Amino acid sequence: MQENFEKNLSENNQTDNESKVVVKYPIWLVFLTVVLFFTTVYLASELILRKESSLDVNKKVEVSSDMSELEHYESRYSKLENIRNFIESNFYREVSDEELEDGMIRGMFLSLEDPYSVYYNEEEYNSFMELNEGSYGGLGITITPSKDGFITVVGTFEDTPASRAGIKMDDKIIKVNGEAYPADKMDIAISKMKGEPGTSVNITILRGDEEIDMDLERAQIVIKSVKSEVLKENPKIGYIRISSFDQKVSHEFKKHYEKLLDEGIEGFILDLRGNPGGSLMECVNVSDYILGKQRIVSTKGRAGGENVFDSDSSKVELPFVVLIDGGSASASEILSAAIKDGKAAKLVGTKTFGKGVVQTVIPLSDGSGFKFTTSEYFTPSGKNIHEKGIEPDVEIELSENFKIEDRSTDNQLNKALEILENDLK
Repeated sequence: MQENFEKNLSENNQTDNESKVVVKYPIWLVFLTVVLFFTTVYLASELILRKESSLDVNKKVEVSSDMSELEHYESRYSKLENIRNFIESNFYREVSDEELEDGMIRGMFLSLEDPYSVYYNEEEYNSFMELNEGSYGGLGITITPSKDGFITVVGTFEDTPASRAGIKMDDKIIKVNGEAYPADKMDIAISKMKGEPGTSVNITILRGDEEIDMDLERAQIVIKSVKSEVLKENPKIGYIRISSFDQKVSHEFKKHYEKLLDEGIEGFILDLRGNPGGSLMECVNVSDYILGKQRIVSTKGRAGGENVFDSDSSKVELPFVVLIDGGSASASEILSAAIKDGKAAKLVGTKTFGKGVVQTVIPLSDGSGFKFTTSEYFTPSGKNIHEKGIEPDVEIELSENFKIEDRSTDNQLNKALEILENDLK
């Protein structure tokens, strides 16, 4: 372009020279013309400089057909870069590049309107992964982002600060240390509730229309994802509780089941109440151990196609009953649905939470990471239960008089015991 311009200019000069036409003008007219020319040039340059010095955050760049891919990328994201530059230059306090970059990434995840897809900075990612290791300093509480926009309690672990403080299922955690946290900031709220054992944290609970402030002392929480016992009410019946589908749960479940067999049980109750889910593969492995040859679950994603998980022909031979409630979500719903569709056992309790999507955790090279919804799952009968839940075969609300330390108040467990005793007759 530059070479063509210079060539044309040279050709024009050559034409003027060849014409050899001499025109004479008065001196005053020549002087006035020169003054007007330089004045115009000066004003035009000032206008251009002023335009360049003021940032237009709504500036749009037209993309020509002959632009390179890099130029097209730059034009597409020029608005974002312009706004970033404007914030850096004009915000009332200094903002680091890291803060702005984290904020832009979080914004992408928020635009998905999916509470289960979350970006974590390095500190938050480490905190999230620590929760899956089974031991951490915190309150011993299980929460989930609910569709009403609140962080909702689905259960508490026994003998922890949360259970001792009387925190209940369906309580809403609305503040931590006086700062409000909606559902889409649940993982940040979790990192604030965690901390060194012996230190204190203030949380605000919404229970119905009542706001309750609680000062709790953090403790070392050791999660035992599987526990079992022979019921004193009937020594022929075992009780197995899976509180979450963490790593090695399927191995632990098998050990507990075999131990109960050695103790002479003839049936068992599987308690999935308040189980928020966890590893899909651990759930599939437990399902495969319990069930005979049947479909367990299938998952479908936009990028990954369909994955199908089936169990083999081996299965537990003892009759059993499964306890579920509104805190049973995700992986625990996969197991419950497979049991119900396969007619392997009765489900007792209340409708499950209704989380029918699967997440993948992606670590990043700088220590940060994200959790991302990659697919939906479908029950053996082909249903997606997302935001619908699974209905129990025998519906029974937990008694208002329930106390975790007093099993006689657990009317749901007592109902399951009654059903199983009738099956054993």
